[in-house]
Amino acid sequence: MNAASADEILFTACGSEADNHAIVGILELEEARRRGAEASASTSAALPHVVTTNIEHPAIERQLEHLKQARRLDVTYVPVDGDGRVSAAAVAEAVRPSTILVTVMHSNNEVGSIQPLEEIVRAVRKVAPHVPIHSDAAQSIGKVPIDVQALGVQMLTVVGHKFGAPKGVAALYVSKAQALPNLLHGGGQEGGRRAGTECVVLLSAIGEAARIAREEALPIQAHMRATRARLHERLTDGLPAGTTRVNGPQAEAHRLPNTLSIGLRDVKSSILLSVLSEQLAASAGAACHTSHAAISSVLRAMDVPAEYGIGTLRLSTGRHTTMAEVDRAADLIIAEAKRQWAEAAKA
Repeated sequence: MNAASADEILFTACGSEADNHAIVGILELEEARRRGAEASASTSAALPHVVTTNIEHPAIERQLEHLKQARRLDVTYVPVDGDGRVSAAAVAEAVRPSTILVTVMHSNNEVGSIQPLEEIVRAVRKVAPHVPIHSDAAQSIGKVPIDVQALGVQMLTVVGHKFGAPKGVAALYVSKAQALPNLLHGGGQEGGRRAGTECVVLLSAIGEAARIAREEALPIQAHMRATRARLHERLTDGLPAGTTRVNGPQAEAHRLPNTLSIGLRDVKSSILLSVLSEQLAASAGAACHTSHAAISSVLRAMDVPAEYGIGTLRLSTGRHTTMAEVDRAADLIIAEAKRQWAEAAKA
């Protein structure tokens, strides 16, 4: 991630803290401005307004809903298309005179769709030059190039364990032109910007992980892309035609190199993962209950058909994933899918 030397990097304990800091900090700035304007009766009657998408990480969505329920702000959730990408024009059209923040994730954690963030920034700047823009780039660092100067965002969330650092360390990039109040108050750590004794080991680790991710970016990305492609090929070749559906963008430039969201028709993914829990690490796109299947909000936002949504698996490969491990994972998934179909046929 390229950043100017005068910009700030606030180290945090996790990506959720960084996301929350960006939202709450901007809201507190606006609330302070309105308090100062009360005497002149120029305070806007409309609540402070935030523009985001309908596939954001819960750290964004739940914080915004919390503040909305507290009547501190209003939110517009701009819908994504069938690829899981949002239109830059639609984001700009959602901006109001009362808008104080636009927050759009760089890439989605479930389906790997990369948002057209540079286009979004340009479109928003045309209608609201002074509205700050934040992006949660937790999934993107180490997988695709990130340059905050080129993106033009004022704030960006980075999460260490997503690109090789241990869990427990993240960061919020803040442009030198963007004021941001403290979220945590107490001691004078991090230049007085975030209270709490730093874990120097973790800070060193995220720095080293960032160095490796940058220096080895091209071979790492190529390896991820190759292992993901092999996994996709093995699953689609090993299962009957028409029983698999890849969720997210088909264009390589619009998706992460390591993420495969694939739906298996009429398979219950949560049951599949339960059966294979000691052999396979993955996530499901739906939670199956006795009477229904709760498909994830991201898949619903993309209008993924229910028969594929309940069988959606989120599979990720990494720099250390081997082709043998990919083949083993594919064999396990194929066998369990066929077992479930056979059981259903008997019922």
